[in-house]
Amino acid sequence: MGKSGVRRARHLAWAALLASPASFAQELPITPLPASVTLGTGGYTVRDGAAIGFPEGDAGAAAAAKLLAAHVKIERGITLAPQPNTAAIQLVRDDAVAGEEAYRLTVDARSIRIAASGDRGLLYGAMTLSQLLSPDRAFGKSVLVRSATIEDAPRFRWRGLLMDVARHFQPIEEVYKVVDQMASVKLNTLHLHLTDDQGWRFEVKRYPKLTEIGGWRTPPSSGGPVGSKHGGFYTQEQLKALVAYAAERGVTIVPEIDLPGHAQALAAAYPEFSVFADAPGVGHDWGVMPYLFNPAPEGIAFIKDVIDELIEVFPSTYIHLGGDEAIKDQWERSPKVQAQIKALGLKTENQLQSWMIEQFGTYLAGKGRRLIGWDEILEGGLPASASVMSWRGEKGAVEAANQGHDVVLSPAPLLYLDQLQSNLPDELNGRLAVQSLEKIYRYEPVPAGIDAEKAKHVLGAQGNAWSEYLITPQQVQHAYFPRAAAIAEMTWSAKDRRDFASFLDRVQPQIARWHRSGMEVADGAFAVGYQLQGSPGDALRANKATVALATQAPYGTIRYTLDGREPTAKSPAYKAPLTLKPGLTIRAAAFDKSGNATAAPRAFDTSRAALLTRTTSEMTACPGGSLYLRVPLTPDATANTPVYNVDLFNTCTAYPAAPLDIARGFTVSVARLARHWGLAHDTGKRRDPYPATMHGELVITARCTAAATDKSIKPIVIGSFALPDPATAPTQFSFSGTFPEMQGEDDLCFQFTSPASAPFYTVEKVVLTEGAAK
Repeated sequence: MGKSGVRRARHLAWAALLASPASFAQELPITPLPASVTLGTGGYTVRDGAAIGFPEGDAGAAAAAKLLAAHVKIERGITLAPQPNTAAIQLVRDDAVAGEEAYRLTVDARSIRIAASGDRGLLYGAMTLSQLLSPDRAFGKSVLVRSATIEDAPRFRWRGLLMDVARHFQPIEEVYKVVDQMASVKLNTLHLHLTDDQGWRFEVKRYPKLTEIGGWRTPPSSGGPVGSKHGGFYTQEQLKALVAYAAERGVTIVPEIDLPGHAQALAAAYPEFSVFADAPGVGHDWGVMPYLFNPAPEGIAFIKDVIDELIEVFPSTYIHLGGDEAIKDQWERSPKVQAQIKALGLKTENQLQSWMIEQFGTYLAGKGRRLIGWDEILEGGLPASASVMSWRGEKGAVEAANQGHDVVLSPAPLLYLDQLQSNLPDELNGRLAVQSLEKIYRYEPVPAGIDAEKAKHVLGAQGNAWSEYLITPQQVQHAYFPRAAAIAEMTWSAKDRRDFASFLDRVQPQIARWHRSGMEVADGAFAVGYQLQGSPGDALRANKATVALATQAPYGTIRYTLDGREPTAKSPAYKAPLTLKPGLTIRAAAFDKSGNATAAPRAFDTSRAALLTRTTSEMTACPGGSLYLRVPLTPDATANTPVYNVDLFNTCTAYPAAPLDIARGFTVSVARLARHWGLAHDTGKRRDPYPATMHGELVITARCTAAATDKSIKPIVIGSFALPDPATAPTQFSFSGTFPEMQGEDDLCFQFTSPASAPFYTVEKVVLTEGAAK
């Protein structure tokens, strides 16, 4: 199925989903799962025009009522009227409901009552009610809310998402949308990564060049003309308005200014505050760059000036000052910095970083704030004023918590939402280590290594969506949703009450709400994937293909068609692998108990031509390599474009188990990408084959895998093609050739030998063809 077909099918599937009713047995459709639910009999019917009452003069209750009405209007299609008086739907204060975020929701035959002592409790009670008012797809109709008493409060204080607006700038309106949908599932912390090598997004009025220069970058080149600049920034007035909007929805925005590393945009704007004052351009390479902030007195004063303006905009208790991936080469090579280390009585550059963190932590403490940083700030000794966000696994959290420091768990790769959600071939850009909905849901935020009496220092957990490969707002949303619901339940609900099967039932209506709100929601957890049994060669020789169907999440009944039509709830149910004569196309989707499709249909073509074709998603790493990234054709594309699975350290991919006894010819489609990865101390791991022509070659070999493990086996060169001049050639082209007569199956390796200084090449698709050899 082509991209347009997938989009059309997805639209039809969701139209059907939103149009038909759903039933929920004993479980109320609430995400995250409440602490306690006591069900009653009967219920209360909410009709269009119903009033929401709240105490006159209670601003927090008024805001919760307004938000409830806004969500119900979008998600259910009925209008509720907030008003400062008594009504059948009522928000009230009750000091007996202990905890700022706790609430009690009571539904009986006469009324619905939300009680809380704190503003956030009223807000979260309202969000629970909004979910109860949209449990099905009966849009625009009255809804019966089942009688129940819900007592609820969160397990953790920090329930967060990180939005990286530094690598790829996101319009402020898109941040608002994310805040709205965080509130819908009771996430309460948005970590805004505002500065990095590739952009400075926070306006500092005392230092205007931080955004005038540091806010814009020239894109990297893949050959030919350089594209237009990418960038943007937020004014302080814009951010103050965002902070106020988020606060009304129970979301605290924690800003991050990253230092001492990831500072190339800073160095571009104010080279005098960098180590060597060499005025680089704003970075356009992903990864780790060498530029560090200068920790001299004038540099410390500069950052304190920035902090002063930052805390005027962001009232959050925590201010994030980065500390990650600061390779110390510049400090090591600077006589002035070395003299500073000696003068301070320090021994290492890591200790200098800790000294610097302590300066800023003390400064923030004096202003009633607290510093938090990535776990590298532990390396030189952790200052008493600092808290830790653990991203390199859990080790940093364990060490810091056992020392008595507060911690937030955000371990890579599990809680890195820029990792793909499935192995489906239509997944978007990202990192290739799949972090599924279930894996994230089952994460336990209190690591086993933290002493029991120190567990109180675990503030919570956070999912990070780094934006090197998340370019558009829709790609960011695709990364967040529905996994944000898993993070919400993992951080809100009691460990012993969490149940993935129950979550799958309850997240379906939440996905429908997100769609109704106009959000892009990934369906990879529920989409049908296909697995050919045996190799394509086996199928071709036997003239029959056996294909297994499965969904990543165990939910719904898979139904399929073989006649070219889209599957429906009445199509045959999948029970066992299908054995077909090559030539048919399987189309399948999973359906829930109410007959609603849980994802857009996916297709599998069993034709001989399709069985002989491998796309980038079906290629593997060459021997000794590892495919790690799924990258777009251009790094700043403003829409979804072709994507490529690549190995940063070796421009080589392999076609596994090619049926060389059947194939007589080949066509390989090639893409040329920008080579814009800062590998830092990993540069030596890169494999750079020697080019034998001016711009390098594509060398195709058979027996490459066998030769890598057995030195007595010599690879067979199938074809060698000189690469064109990147300055004049298109970024996508192809080569064709024929095979010598060969037997059986073997891997084919496609190795590019372009110089390391040249653009990066990869394979988009390989098509093998049958027929007589020439």
